[in-house]
Parts: sequence; structure tokens; C-alpha cells
Amino acid sequence: MSAVHDHSHDHNHPHAEITQDGGPGYYDLMTAAVTELLVERGLFEAGEICRQIDVLDSRTPALGAKAVARAWMDPDFKRRLLADGRVGCEELGISFYDDTQLIVLENTERVHNLIVCTLCSCYPRPVLGLPPDWYKLKPYRARAISEPRAVLAEFGAQIPDDVEVRVSDSTAIVRYLVLPRRPAGTEQFSESELANLVTRDTMIGVAVIDPPGAPRQ
Repeated sequence: MSAVHDHSHDHNHPHAEITQDGGPGYYDLMTAAVTELLVERGLFEAGEICRQIDVLDSRTPALGAKAVARAWMDPDFKRRLLADGRVGCEELGISFYDDTQLIVLENTERVHNLIVCTLCSCYPRPVLGLPPDWYKLKPYRARAISEPRAVLAEFGAQIPDDVEVRVSDSTAIVRYLVLPRRPAGTEQFSESELANLVTRDTMIGVAVIDPPGAPRQ
């Protein structure tokens, strides 16, 4: 389900802050506890769990960045990626270990996309790896829908008023990946140099990619 929420909010009301990455979070501790319990009760062998963890650990934002950089370099690939994100990624050798669909949303001069999962923490793990803790917590899940511009501002992404902010809500079978805008001044960059500019947060939509050499805010 995709929804558009683009309206101003009065910030005289309190709201929960979105926690950025820190040390081991709640979900890390819960994962370790559940793993120990499953092994203790004989429901899974430790080796099987380790193999599955190895698969997850092998997935990092570098895979999504690879697809983004290729789309910036190759208009034909970009069309295929936007038509079917999963097929486009598989074309680059990025395998999917589940049955989820992948929809790639392109940022333009007029539209900025933001991804959330309001019910739990559905996330494009085959191309980005494990989600950050803040993505799974209630403040982000609620506020990304109710006040997306405020959330973006807290992450340092200042979106002009004339740019529409579209919030897409992930589901158990449909995941989203943002195709960020290619920054100016990268015309001579190689594909690998372009990929190095792409971060996890830009593919979630909470950040934008500044032109090379631009001062950090």
C-alpha cells in the first residue's frame, strides 16, 4: 500500500524522537534470546540458524547501491529496474531468498519518496540487509506517516516545499527501494564511484545525496 502525506504540521506539540543507530538495540537482544530458546528446545539446530544468519549478514546496502549506480549509468537498465525491481536486481546477480516483490521508487525534481512499515518492520532485506533499529521503532513508523517532512528534517534532509513527499508503506509481500537522484557534478564518475555515494538512508528515503564537495549541513 502506498500513500501520499504532504501537509504542514504545527510543531508546538511534543513528539517522540527517532533514535539513530547506537549500540545493541532491543531487537538485537530479543533475537539473541529467541535464538538461544529455539536451540535449547530442539526446534532448530545451531548450525541451521547460523547458516541463515550468514545469508542475512551477506546482504548489505552495497547491493542496493550497485543497482542504483547501474540505473544512473544505464537508462535501459533503469527502465527495467523501475518496471520490476526484483527482476532488475536479479539481472545484477542479486538473489532473493524469499517471495517478496520489490518496487523501486524514483526520486525526481518533483517527488521525494520515503519508505516505512507501519505494522512491523518489513524491509527490502535482500538488497539492503538488516534494517536499522530506528526503522523498527514506533516513533518512526508513526511519524513517517503523520509528519514526514519533520522526520526528514530530523535526518538532515530538507525537502523544498514544492516537492511532493510520498510515503510508501511496506507489506509482508511488497517491499520498496528508493532510487535517489543522481547528484550534480558526477558526470565523469565511474559506476563504482557512483555506488560509493549511495547510502542505506538514501535508499530508504530519509536522506539525499549531496553533490561532491558540498558542505555538510
